[in-house]
Amino acid sequence: MVPPYQYYRSLAPWAVHADASRGRLHAEQEDRTRSPFQRDRDRVLHSRAFRRLQYKTQVFIFHEGDHYRTRLTHSLEVAQIARSLARRLRLDEDLAEALALAHDLGHPPFGHAGEDALNASMRSHGGFDHNAQSLKHVTQLERRYAGFDGLNLTWEALEGLAKHNGPVRSPSGYIAEYDFRHSLDLASWPSAEAQAAALADDIAYNNHDLEDGLRAGLFTLEEVGALPLPREALDEVKLQNPGVAEERLAPEMVRRVIGRMINDVVAETTRRIEALNPADADGIRGAHRAMVAFSAQMDEANKAVRAFLFERMYRHWRVNRTMGKSKRVVQVLFQLLHGAPQMLPGHWREKAGAAGTPLCARVVGDYIAGMTDRFALEEYERLTDPSVPG
Repeated sequence: MVPPYQYYRSLAPWAVHADASRGRLHAEQEDRTRSPFQRDRDRVLHSRAFRRLQYKTQVFIFHEGDHYRTRLTHSLEVAQIARSLARRLRLDEDLAEALALAHDLGHPPFGHAGEDALNASMRSHGGFDHNAQSLKHVTQLERRYAGFDGLNLTWEALEGLAKHNGPVRSPSGYIAEYDFRHSLDLASWPSAEAQAAALADDIAYNNHDLEDGLRAGLFTLEEVGALPLPREALDEVKLQNPGVAEERLAPEMVRRVIGRMINDVVAETTRRIEALNPADADGIRGAHRAMVAFSAQMDEANKAVRAFLFERMYRHWRVNRTMGKSKRVVQVLFQLLHGAPQMLPGHWREKAGAAGTPLCARVVGDYIAGMTDRFALEEYERLTDPSVPG
């Protein structure tokens, strides 16, 4: 029986080809019904860290409403956009999807506020970065398999996670530690599939935060419509659908803006690749710039949306008040557990060693980073309120 992935002959020469994968750190017999990258995707989907994304903040904490994005729904939306880009660009969809689903596994509770608080708490012990934590989770922290720690993903998946934002020329922390054991060629660009997943993250993040901000009443549709890209989409919706209900405008706007962005990325990426003319995936890695990218015009339009969100959403007093309280929860959890690791449960306590040490700080950081918003709030109560059973 020939593995199905050997029939993938429609991929571009510069795509990552599954039958030429650099393999896994721990040798395994590959599945005869799934390509290595399909297997990566499935391992991410079945991981505990992926399930926990359901109760991790995107912008709004889980109890603020059922329809706001969480890290889980955000990751699923990124995966859909990454698949669309990969299909249009003749890349390996499975690798792009696996990377999209895994890219936020290392995020701590309470979104970027939680990350900022954890990074500040760990500053004297190497700091905290959710991209490095995602790599750590899939290579060490997940405990599902008898023969190894982590998920034992392919080299190509690990490369994409480590180089989520492009080449890493001065690695630190866990990325440097892992690269010493298993080189990920950090100084080069990642594959086109990894670049597509990273850009899909940007597309999903901005557009869906606009929709959630509108739902929360942080700004109005008229204010969003003053931005060039949303204005074009809104004008088109109203022209094609006279008298359309107000409640349908925001979802239609977001859908059309995402479509425009995908079309722009496909056109710009095609132009760049034609100019480079890479022979294979390593040609993409050796390029002097990203190959999967927005055009200059779309990049400016996207920056305008991001600036609007930064000012009107991420700095909004309601969001800042909630994030301030969230930071306090993370800071107190770290302070208490780093100072008294005997309060850690199970194997975490065994790993932490002596209080106040760098090892203890890293273990406590890993423990907190794996928490959901809900669990972090419950743990905070257990550790600070004597009336709550431990």
